[in-house]
Amino acid sequence: MHRGSDPNHMDANIERSTLGGRPRAPPSKSYTHRAVLAAGYGSEATVHGPLISADTQATRRAVEAYGGETDLSEDHSTLTVEGFDGLPEVPADVIDCANSGTTMRLTTATAALADGTTVLTGDSSLRSRPQGPLLDAIEQLGGRAESTRATGQAPLVVRGPVEGGRASIPGDVSSQFVTGLLMAGAVSSNGVTVDLETELKSAPYVDITIEVLGAFGVEATAVDGGYRVEGDQSYEPEGGEYRVPGDFSSMSYLLAAGALAAPDGVTVEGAYPSVQGDSAIVDVLERMGADIDWNREAGEITVRQSDLTGVEVTVADTPDLLPTIAVLGAAADGTTSIVDCEHVRYKETDRVSVMAESLTEMGAAVVEEQDRLSIRGGETELRGATLPGRDDHRIIMSLAVAGLVADGETTITEAEDVDVSFPGFFDVLADLGANVETDGN
Repeated sequence: MHRGSDPNHMDANIERSTLGGRPRAPPSKSYTHRAVLAAGYGSEATVHGPLISADTQATRRAVEAYGGETDLSEDHSTLTVEGFDGLPEVPADVIDCANSGTTMRLTTATAALADGTTVLTGDSSLRSRPQGPLLDAIEQLGGRAESTRATGQAPLVVRGPVEGGRASIPGDVSSQFVTGLLMAGAVSSNGVTVDLETELKSAPYVDITIEVLGAFGVEATAVDGGYRVEGDQSYEPEGGEYRVPGDFSSMSYLLAAGALAAPDGVTVEGAYPSVQGDSAIVDVLERMGADIDWNREAGEITVRQSDLTGVEVTVADTPDLLPTIAVLGAAADGTTSIVDCEHVRYKETDRVSVMAESLTEMGAAVVEEQDRLSIRGGETELRGATLPGRDDHRIIMSLAVAGLVADGETTITEAEDVDVSFPGFFDVLADLGANVETDGN
């Protein structure tokens, strides 16, 4: 079906392009989620430079459902939050987390603090994602938490209040369970200790949480085998203000596009250092032979079109980079092997299989295994294809980058889902000189 005829859907058509310019990366989605909720846990704070996207709006709505008030400036540059000051109200209605797994996991933990019953749900994709370990943790802390279908998936019903305590969860499903428990634990009576039964996947995301908590005056620490946050803490950022850094997950598409299609270079602004795991994209590009320079003080990364060579990359801590690295591998000489990637199968889609299928459709030589994705770039001549967006912003953006260097036209259907993390992505590409057209409204 050609989605352009449906006013709710958008096709993106991309042809081989030459890029150049100075794009600015959108603000970090991960930091925005945490900052908005942290402000909600406090009394009042202003979040500067938030990412306003479908996902972060879901977190904003959740803060309001728990009794907070939020006010977004006309130019979207600041979000002022009057929080619920550590005591979330029982929501008057079901909390709809839409497509945002981060919102659901972080604010399900919030529900455990409320003196009553909270119901959380989301779209069909979100209702297929695993939440069981978080529900178990809330039960261990003395709350009631269940999946309505007894599948460990939303809709979720949570009854509090919990006072804190100790919870043991697997670390290999989602680091967001840890984040949610630490953020809620800081305002519980007794604090929360999270014991990890298995190694933590995506650990840098908990580092982001601890960094944001610190900026809001809340101390959480890694302890042997897990994490600990003391109770009765207050969320009070210095001067009542917090600034959101640029998003390296989103930057990865701009940097990859520069390495593939910008002979005179692309300079990405807003690239200040932070603990974001996805800043590893700079290292990956360097290892592949890209001409790339990061001026950390100025917050600028310049990358020029380069002959890339395949490498082996682990995405144990950087699952969101898999689609980007897969596309770079398809355009590189030699073989790129992406390892430790099984957990990437449990995102908005099974991103391992989807990238394997999509790149194969574009003419790439790909070998998919349960925990490894190998792209034989030396045997690959990318060609345009019509590919579904799969309701997944990262799939859409990475395939758009592939389209910049493929022969012929690449069409991505249902491409409107880029709004989840990078509103205006296709406008930014066009501003850089990409041959890209979108249709639909």
